[in-house]
Amino acid sequence: MPLRLIQRLAFGVVGSLLLLGLLVAASIPIEGLLGHERVEAVSNVEIPGSGTIIHAHVARPSGPGPHPAVVMLHEWWGLNAELASKVDALASEGYVVVAPDTFRGSTTAWIPRAIYQVSSTPTARVNSDLDAVYAWLAEQPDVARDRIGVVGFCYGGRAAVNYSLHNPALASTVTFYGMATTDSAELRALPGPVLGIFGGADNSISLEEVREFEAGLRAAGIPSQVTVYEGQPHAFVKGADEIQRDPVQKAAWSEMLSFLRESLQQPAAAKGSPALASHGHHADAPPMDVLSLALHSLQGH
Repeated sequence: MPLRLIQRLAFGVVGSLLLLGLLVAASIPIEGLLGHERVEAVSNVEIPGSGTIIHAHVARPSGPGPHPAVVMLHEWWGLNAELASKVDALASEGYVVVAPDTFRGSTTAWIPRAIYQVSSTPTARVNSDLDAVYAWLAEQPDVARDRIGVVGFCYGGRAAVNYSLHNPALASTVTFYGMATTDSAELRALPGPVLGIFGGADNSISLEEVREFEAGLRAAGIPSQVTVYEGQPHAFVKGADEIQRDPVQKAAWSEMLSFLRESLQQPAAAKGSPALASHGHHADAPPMDVLSLALHSLQGH
């Protein structure tokens, strides 16, 4: 092949890659412009924050309460209909649930925009917004303010742990495939028990990291349960309808419900000192096998 032809082909490939990069870069702000309407479409409450209005999707159980409450944090896509369906499903179990928009008006289904959302959102700002959400939630007349927990998925799982490290008033933490730190000295600041749910085939979080997280919680003396669902990828728990159809997703959701019943349903003064067993979970195991291993009396903590 003549050298000149090779050069032309090389320039063509490089030019195409540069053009593709420019198109992707341009799509990020364009996609961001569409996010505000999507967030407003799925939110039903506006919460005053520090110099901002925090949009959120809120669902309540029937009855006057006071009910335990959960702050539910979205994936890197942002606040969307899939998360709202999980909010509604959890509320039907007896919780006041609020899912705030931590990206301040941005939600997407486009991976480059999702990456930008996460990378451009500082943890300190998220914690500040969640302080406003927590304060709003604690003031609701149907909420038991001493029984508020946090649950997060993916990016939201990491944000949930980070917020628990920040807010000592939280009663419990659930992280679905979200990793913030494995350092026992840092994890010691967690104010309550922790449930971690991970996929055994997760390409984002390795099993080694999961075990380090598990060991860090144990060394920190935090009552905890870390479950690995073998063969499951990252973000394997979807919307409410899919959770009901898929036995593995339903088992993970049921495990969370069992954990929240133990950590949030009882008044704080009536709780004992539960310890949570760390264990693996196979996709073909019945859901009740998970639940029966969840809790045992705490010795030596």
